[in-house]
Amino acid sequence: MIDDKKVLFSGMQSTGNLTLGNYLGALKNWVSLSDEYECFYSVVDMHSITVRQDPAELRKRARSLLTLYIAAGLDPKKNCIYYQSHVSGHAELAWILNCFTYMGELNRMTQFKDKAAKHADNINAGLFTYPVLMAADILLYQADVVPVGKDQLQHLEITRDIAQRFNGIYGDVFTIPEPYVGKSGARIMSLQDPSKKMSKSDENQNASIYLMDDPDTIIRKFKRAVTDSEACVRYCEEQPGIRNLIDIYCACNDVKPEDVEKEFDGKGYGDFKMAVGESVVSVLKPLQERYEQLSKDKAYLDSIIKENAEKAQYYSNKTLRKVQKKIGFPERIR
Repeated sequence: MIDDKKVLFSGMQSTGNLTLGNYLGALKNWVSLSDEYECFYSVVDMHSITVRQDPAELRKRARSLLTLYIAAGLDPKKNCIYYQSHVSGHAELAWILNCFTYMGELNRMTQFKDKAAKHADNINAGLFTYPVLMAADILLYQADVVPVGKDQLQHLEITRDIAQRFNGIYGDVFTIPEPYVGKSGARIMSLQDPSKKMSKSDENQNASIYLMDDPDTIIRKFKRAVTDSEACVRYCEEQPGIRNLIDIYCACNDVKPEDVEKEFDGKGYGDFKMAVGESVVSVLKPLQERYEQLSKDKAYLDSIIKENAEKAQYYSNKTLRKVQKKIGFPERIR
């Protein structure tokens, strides 16, 4: 609790370009949470280096992501928006938690198996202990809630296990985080393979809508979106491509699938795809304009980065010092 508000933590990796799925599934909903929760939103650049990165590109993408957070509507005065690498407590707590995490637990993590298969030439220890750093991210701020998708539930479960194990030995040190159960974000699938989530790492550029795509590119990608041969706009499991487009249209226009079916009854896929594309262009336009405006104001962004890092450092230190004292590290002389 901070000032009688529950604490919420979330973050995104500073690799690749954010997609429409990232925005409609998470970022858009984060904006509405700052009145209810004390929110910490991290640019998780430390997680990014489990895969080899170009240093200049990583710095550029980290700043771009932080700028997008603000452009999407996150108020840096209400929310703590910061770089993970600027708060040393993440790495310090991760090392301590490593000593309270079992190899068997990490061996069971499906994301490690998936990433190890994709990066067989670089199966490093950081990739293996990635969930422990994620646990440190959450526990460092005594987060009460964490917005997670189904693919991240396993990470929250191991975070809870580590926290409960530590608390069982040393008392009530960590808040046990719960998954955030508020308004769920839209689950946006690939435009080329609707059985997979839209991903910023997809090699097929036509599969994803990126937040900074220009209107012509967005319309072109929707025109090429995979559909089927039924030629009717119907929300059902048998038409995954159309179902995905309906989800996108609903999220952009705040309508329900049955409303979409009525609106496009008797119309072809061409009309519907164009309407979905135009809706996305309309939703992303103010974000893109705000992003361009913010990107030009270096002094403002630098001040936000500095102030929010200091805020994150302050709250993380409160937890870290408590943990260090509990496990027996010598007290620091100030």
